[in-house]
Amino acid sequence: MDTSLIPADQHFAVMAALFAIAFFGFWAEKQNWGKLVTGTVWAILAAIIASNLNIIPKSADAYSFVFRYLVPALIPLFLINANVKRIIMESGRVGIGFILACIGSAAGAIVGISLLDLGAREADLAGIFTATYTGGSVNYAAVIQSTGFDDANIISAATAVDNLMSALFLAVLAIMPASKWLMSKYAVRNHELEETQPYAQSSQQVTGFSLAAALTFALAVVALSDATVMLLESWLPDYEISRLRYVFITLFSILPATIAPQAMHKLQGGETIGIVLAFVFFAAIAAGADVAKLVSVAPILLAFVVILLLIHAVIVFGLGALISHLSKKLSGKEDNLFRLSLPELIIASNASILGATTAPALAMARGWPALATPGILAGVAGYIVGTPLGLLVASLAG
Repeated sequence: MDTSLIPADQHFAVMAALFAIAFFGFWAEKQNWGKLVTGTVWAILAAIIASNLNIIPKSADAYSFVFRYLVPALIPLFLINANVKRIIMESGRVGIGFILACIGSAAGAIVGISLLDLGAREADLAGIFTATYTGGSVNYAAVIQSTGFDDANIISAATAVDNLMSALFLAVLAIMPASKWLMSKYAVRNHELEETQPYAQSSQQVTGFSLAAALTFALAVVALSDATVMLLESWLPDYEISRLRYVFITLFSILPATIAPQAMHKLQGGETIGIVLAFVFFAAIAAGADVAKLVSVAPILLAFVVILLLIHAVIVFGLGALISHLSKKLSGKEDNLFRLSLPELIIASNASILGATTAPALAMARGWPALATPGILAGVAGYIVGTPLGLLVASLAG
């Protein structure tokens, strides 16, 4: 029986509550007391509190609407400027580090579920965490939807653990350059010069035209992807083509961004809409969480994420040091493409674990402005590969 203050059958009221929670998340992360964690965490906490106090329902058709219609549309909005050609050409050594980071996240997830018992859906959890530690919350949402993972308690606990460990991992990355011994194990390079403008920077304004164009693009991409899935299912009825829906959405999003980047750059405001929809998605997911059950599953997920991040770090910084050393020995040159510096690997790891926004921020804060743009590009690459890689890990681990 529905006893919440906002009844489940009042669809507009429930949707208004979800957007209000998303708004609270954006507001909270701008306050001095709220800067310690991301707006995503505040939105999730607000939704959990609201549902467990019976202010909003734990289950509602409005939540299903978010999962079914809003989540697919936010992927193309995030990838409007995902120019693969530029990512490959300009990311350079950070791009090499990012490849190591992706391998590290995937390997860490697989090792984690082999050492711990995360239940019947542990393969899907491995894919979900691989996605979020490759590209971020957008890929996290996409793999959740693709795998049909619907346990709100585990998802809410996983998100909370993810944000806690991500913050701690960022702190570790920030202090690593303070070790002279550690810096000496990698190439020494000047990262103070910045020759290109940040990828996300734009002088164009958001207009009704740009918003309408962005939304049209996003919906058309989803429609084309669904049509492709339907066509392939009619040809290959024995295969689960529907699990590839978000792979096609990603593919059809990056093609125009790569072929016609200047035209796509005019779709200002699309990425912001995507972020808002992502917050609404997390609010809808968290609304179904039961606090008692959430607390019971958090410790095992914390152990899993610790294992994942340790493996990630070993591969990025251990293998990165080995590659850097071997490239110098084999080429006889101090400076070559594979001679990686510690700052380059730190920014690559940051872009993988925390995304395109924190990577340039860390680069600027540490006095490495030349790594700001490669950091953003690596983060955008994560948006592209996160979902396919997460689904691949879920499939292999299953």
